[in-house]
Amino acid sequence: MIVNGASNPILCHCFPSFLDGPALDWFCSLPADSISRFQELAKQFEDHFATSAIYLYDSDYLTTIKQGPQESLKDYITRFTKVAMRISDLHPEVHLHAIKSSLRPGKFQETIAVAKPKTLAEFREKAKGQIDVEELRQARKTEKSATSKDDDKSRDSKKAFNSVSHYESYTQFNTKRDEIIKEILDSKLIKPPRKAGNYPE
Repeated sequence: MIVNGASNPILCHCFPSFLDGPALDWFCSLPADSISRFQELAKQFEDHFATSAIYLYDSDYLTTIKQGPQESLKDYITRFTKVAMRISDLHPEVHLHAIKSSLRPGKFQETIAVAKPKTLAEFREKAKGQIDVEELRQARKTEKSATSKDDDKSRDSKKAFNSVSHYESYTQFNTKRDEIIKEILDSKLIKPPRKAGNYPE
Protein backbone atom coordinates (compact mmCIF):
# COMPACT_ATOMS: atom_id res chain seq x y z
CA MET A 1 0.00 0.00 0.00
CA ILE A 2 1.46 3.37 -1.04
CA VAL A 3 0.47 6.30 1.18
CA ASN A 4 3.30 8.77 0.55
CA GLY A 5 1.93 12.27 0.14
CA ALA A 6 -1.55 11.20 1.21
CA SER A 7 -3.76 13.59 3.14
CA ASN A 8 -4.29 13.43 6.90
CA PRO A 9 -7.68 11.67 6.68
CA ILE A 10 -6.26 8.97 4.40
CA LEU A 11 -3.21 8.43 6.62
CA CYS A 12 -5.38 8.14 9.72
CA HIS A 13 -7.68 5.63 8.02
CA CYS A 14 -4.78 3.57 6.65
CA PHE A 15 -2.83 3.52 9.92
CA PRO A 16 -4.86 0.77 11.69
CA SER A 17 -4.33 -1.61 8.75
CA PHE A 18 -0.69 -1.87 9.88
CA LEU A 19 -1.62 -2.70 13.47
CA ASP A 20 -2.58 -5.85 15.32
CA GLY A 21 -2.85 -7.12 18.89
CA PRO A 22 -2.50 -4.52 21.69
CA ALA A 23 -1.66 -1.77 19.18
CA LEU A 24 -4.93 -2.30 17.29
CA ASP A 25 -6.85 -2.49 20.58
CA TRP A 26 -5.34 0.85 21.59
CA PHE A 27 -6.33 2.46 18.28
CA CYS A 28 -9.92 1.18 18.57
CA SER A 29 -10.17 2.62 22.10
CA LEU A 30 -9.49 6.19 20.93
CA PRO A 31 -12.57 8.44 21.32
CA ALA A 32 -14.30 9.41 18.08
CA ASP A 33 -13.11 12.70 16.53
CA SER A 34 -10.26 12.95 19.11
CA ILE A 35 -7.54 13.02 16.40
CA SER A 36 -7.42 15.83 13.85
CA ARG A 37 -4.01 15.25 12.25
CA PHE A 38 -1.90 12.19 11.51
CA GLN A 39 1.10 13.71 13.31
CA GLU A 40 -1.01 13.87 16.46
CA LEU A 41 -1.99 10.21 16.05
CA ALA A 42 1.63 9.18 15.55
CA LYS A 43 2.73 11.14 18.65
CA GLN A 44 0.07 9.54 20.86
CA PHE A 45 1.04 6.11 19.55
CA GLU A 46 4.73 6.68 20.35
CA ASP A 47 3.98 8.01 23.84
CA HIS A 48 1.68 5.10 24.68
CA PHE A 49 4.06 2.34 23.58
CA ALA A 50 7.37 3.98 24.53
CA THR A 51 7.72 1.79 27.63
CA SER A 52 7.34 -1.33 25.48
CA ALA A 53 10.42 -0.52 23.42
CA ILE A 54 13.25 -3.04 23.59
CA TYR A 55 16.60 -1.36 24.13
CA LEU A 56 19.69 -3.05 22.74
CA TYR A 57 23.08 -2.58 24.37
CA ASP A 58 26.59 -2.91 23.04
CA SER A 59 29.54 -4.55 24.77
CA ASP A 60 30.83 -1.21 26.06
CA TYR A 61 27.73 -0.88 28.22
CA LEU A 62 28.79 -3.94 30.23
CA THR A 63 31.65 -1.97 31.76
CA THR A 64 29.12 0.32 33.46
CA ILE A 65 27.55 -2.56 35.39
CA LYS A 66 29.26 -2.79 38.78
CA GLN A 67 28.58 -5.06 41.75
CA GLY A 68 27.03 -2.95 44.50
CA PRO A 69 28.61 -2.60 47.97
CA GLN A 70 25.90 -4.76 49.58
CA GLU A 71 24.85 -6.72 46.48
CA SER A 72 25.23 -10.49 46.66
CA LEU A 73 27.29 -12.23 43.98
CA LYS A 74 24.19 -14.11 42.83
CA ASP A 75 22.18 -10.91 42.32
CA TYR A 76 25.09 -9.24 40.53
CA ILE A 77 25.59 -12.12 38.09
CA THR A 78 21.84 -12.31 37.41
CA ARG A 79 21.66 -8.56 36.69
CA PHE A 80 24.78 -8.68 34.52
CA THR A 81 23.56 -11.69 32.54
CA LYS A 82 20.19 -10.10 31.75
CA VAL A 83 21.97 -7.21 30.02
CA ALA A 84 24.54 -9.47 28.33
CA MET A 85 21.75 -11.54 26.78
CA ARG A 86 20.48 -8.42 24.98
CA ILE A 87 23.80 -7.87 23.23
CA SER A 88 23.93 -9.60 19.88
CA ASP A 89 27.12 -11.46 18.93
CA LEU A 90 28.74 -10.80 22.31
CA HIS A 91 32.15 -12.47 22.33
CA PRO A 92 32.63 -14.81 25.32
CA GLU A 93 36.03 -13.29 26.12
CA VAL A 94 34.54 -9.79 26.24
CA HIS A 95 31.74 -11.12 28.45
CA LEU A 96 34.23 -12.79 30.80
CA HIS A 97 36.52 -9.77 31.03
CA ALA A 98 33.61 -7.41 31.79
CA ILE A 99 32.00 -9.57 34.48
CA LYS A 100 35.38 -10.07 36.23
CA SER A 101 36.34 -6.41 36.04
CA SER A 102 33.09 -5.26 37.65
CA LEU A 103 33.36 -7.43 40.75
CA ARG A 104 33.32 -5.66 44.12
CA PRO A 105 36.78 -5.51 45.75
CA GLY A 106 37.08 -8.35 48.23
CA LYS A 107 38.09 -11.98 48.76
CA PHE A 108 36.21 -13.35 45.76
CA GLN A 109 37.73 -10.79 43.42
CA GLU A 110 41.16 -11.78 44.77
CA THR A 111 40.31 -15.46 44.24
CA ILE A 112 39.41 -14.78 40.61
CA ALA A 113 42.58 -12.74 40.11
CA VAL A 114 44.67 -15.68 41.34
CA ALA A 115 42.68 -18.46 39.61
CA LYS A 116 42.48 -16.57 36.28
CA PRO A 117 39.49 -18.46 34.81
CA LYS A 118 39.83 -18.58 31.02
CA THR A 119 36.20 -19.37 30.19
CA LEU A 120 32.77 -18.33 31.45
CA ALA A 121 32.21 -21.92 32.57
CA GLU A 122 35.29 -21.77 34.82
CA PHE A 123 34.19 -18.41 36.22
CA ARG A 124 30.68 -19.71 36.96
CA GLU A 125 32.17 -22.74 38.73
CA LYS A 126 34.16 -20.45 41.04
CA ALA A 127 31.15 -18.18 41.49
CA LYS A 128 28.91 -21.10 42.46
CA GLY A 129 31.14 -21.95 45.40
CA GLN A 130 31.15 -18.32 46.58
CA ILE A 131 27.37 -18.04 46.18
CA ASP A 132 26.90 -21.17 48.32
CA VAL A 133 29.11 -19.63 51.03
CA GLU A 134 27.20 -16.32 50.95
CA GLU A 135 23.81 -18.04 51.15
CA LEU A 136 24.99 -20.20 54.08
CA ARG A 137 26.22 -17.11 55.94
CA GLN A 138 22.93 -15.34 55.29
CA ALA A 139 20.94 -18.35 56.54
CA ARG A 140 23.01 -18.48 59.75
CA LYS A 141 22.64 -14.73 60.22
CA THR A 142 18.86 -14.98 59.84
CA GLU A 143 18.71 -17.93 62.24
CA LYS A 144 20.89 -16.13 64.80
CA SER A 145 18.73 -13.02 64.55
CA ALA A 146 15.56 -15.05 65.13
CA THR A 147 17.14 -16.82 68.14
CA SER A 148 18.28 -13.49 69.59
CA LYS A 149 14.75 -12.09 69.31
CA ASP A 150 13.34 -15.16 71.10
CA ASP A 151 15.92 -14.77 73.90
CA ASP A 152 15.03 -11.09 74.28
CA LYS A 153 11.35 -11.95 74.56
CA SER A 154 12.13 -14.61 77.19
CA ARG A 155 14.25 -12.19 79.24
CA ASP A 156 11.57 -9.50 79.04
CA SER A 157 8.96 -12.01 80.19
CA LYS A 158 11.06 -13.10 83.19
CA LYS A 159 11.85 -9.51 84.08
CA ALA A 160 8.17 -8.60 84.06
CA PHE A 161 7.38 -11.61 86.27
CA ASN A 162 10.13 -10.84 88.78
CA SER A 163 9.17 -7.18 89.01
CA VAL A 164 5.79 -8.12 90.50
CA SER A 165 5.80 -8.20 94.32
CA HIS A 166 5.64 -11.73 95.75
CA TYR A 167 2.91 -10.64 98.13
CA GLU A 168 0.61 -9.61 95.33
CA SER A 169 0.02 -13.26 94.56
CA TYR A 170 -1.24 -14.02 98.10
CA THR A 171 -4.90 -14.01 99.06
CA GLN A 172 -5.72 -11.05 101.26
CA PHE A 173 -7.60 -11.77 104.53
CA ASN A 174 -10.82 -9.97 105.33
CA THR A 175 -10.69 -11.05 109.03
CA LYS A 176 -8.61 -9.47 111.77
CA ARG A 177 -5.47 -11.32 112.81
CA ASP A 178 -6.58 -11.71 116.46
CA GLU A 179 -9.81 -13.37 115.40
CA ILE A 180 -7.95 -15.75 113.09
CA ILE A 181 -5.56 -16.80 115.90
CA LYS A 182 -8.45 -17.29 118.33
CA GLU A 183 -10.29 -19.45 115.80
CA ILE A 184 -7.19 -21.60 115.28
CA LEU A 185 -6.73 -22.09 119.04
CA ASP A 186 -10.41 -22.93 119.54
CA SER A 187 -10.19 -25.55 116.83
CA LYS A 188 -7.30 -27.16 118.80
CA LEU A 189 -5.37 -27.69 115.59
CA ILE A 190 -2.29 -26.39 117.37
CA LYS A 191 -1.41 -26.02 121.04
CA PRO A 192 -0.67 -22.58 122.49
CA PRO A 193 2.95 -21.99 123.56
CA ARG A 194 3.80 -22.57 127.25
CA LYS A 195 4.38 -19.59 129.43
CA ALA A 196 7.95 -18.85 130.43
CA GLY A 197 9.04 -20.83 133.50
CA ASN A 198 6.46 -23.61 133.07
CA TYR A 199 8.22 -26.91 132.39
CA PRO A 200 6.78 -30.37 132.51
CA GLU A 201 7.64 -32.29 135.64
